[in-house]
Amino acid sequence: MTKKPLTESDSHYDHLEKMTIGELLSNINQEDQKVAGAVKKCIPEIERLVTEIVIRMKKGGRLFYVGAGTSGRLGIVDASECPPTFGVPHDLVIGIMAGGDGAIRKAVEFAEDDPDQGWKDLQVFEITKSDTIIGIAASGRTPYVIGAVKSARDFGCLTGCITCNEDSRLAEVAEHPIEALVGPEFVTGSTRMKAGTAQKLILNMISTTVMIQLGHVHGNKMVDMQLSNEKLIERGVEIIANKLNVTRSEARELLEQYGSVRKILQERGLF
Repeated sequence: MTKKPLTESDSHYDHLEKMTIGELLSNINQEDQKVAGAVKKCIPEIERLVTEIVIRMKKGGRLFYVGAGTSGRLGIVDASECPPTFGVPHDLVIGIMAGGDGAIRKAVEFAEDDPDQGWKDLQVFEITKSDTIIGIAASGRTPYVIGAVKSARDFGCLTGCITCNEDSRLAEVAEHPIEALVGPEFVTGSTRMKAGTAQKLILNMISTTVMIQLGHVHGNKMVDMQLSNEKLIERGVEIIANKLNVTRSEARELLEQYGSVRKILQERGLF
C-alpha cells in the first residue's frame, strides 16, 4: 500500500467546526510552533544550495523560483521584494508560476498539471547555465514544477527545490533538495498553512543570505535599498545620520544630493 504523503495526512485535530474561536486560534498557533524547528533541520541543505547560488550569481547568473498555487505566489513575493530591499535589478531574482501572472490573484484550473509548460515559461528569459532554478511545491509532485526543474538541470543550470514531503519526485530531479517536514496541517491538506510558512521562511533565508553575500548589506543596514517612499527615505536618513554623526537635516540633504546610502558612505570612505 502506498504511503500517504505527509502533506495529505490527517490533521491532529478533529471536529474543528465545534471549536470556539479561541480554541481554533490557539490550536493553529500550536501547530505553527513546529515550523521553525522543521526549517532548522534543513539548514545544512540550504547552506549547500546558497553557497552554489552565490558562486553563480557573482558570475552574472540569476535566481528563478518556479511554483504553482501558494508555492508559486510565495516565490513571486520573495523575488519582488529583492529590488526595493537590496537595490538589485528586477530581472536578477524572478518568480514564475503556473498560469502566469493572472494566477497570482485567481487560480487557473489545471495549469499546474502541464509538465512542459514550466520550462517553456523559463525559456522566455533566455536561461543560461549560470542561472539557478528553485522549484517550490509543498507536495513535491506538481508536474509544472517537476518538469521545469528537470529540464533546467538537464540544460546545465543549478537546481534546488523546497518541498514538505519526503522522497518526492521533485526532490529526486533537483540537485539540492530541501525537505521541510512540518507534519499534517491543522486543516487536512491545506498546505498554505504550515507548509507555506516553512517555504516562506526558507525563501527569506535564501534570498537574504545571497544578497548579503553579494554585498548589498553593510553592517546590518540595507545600504542599496531603493528610496521609493517616505518610509525608506527616513530609514536612509537614519542610517546616514548615525554613520556620519550628522543631523537628520544634513543627512537628508546628502541623500537628496547623492540619491543612495551606499554612494554617501563610499564618498566618506566607510566602505
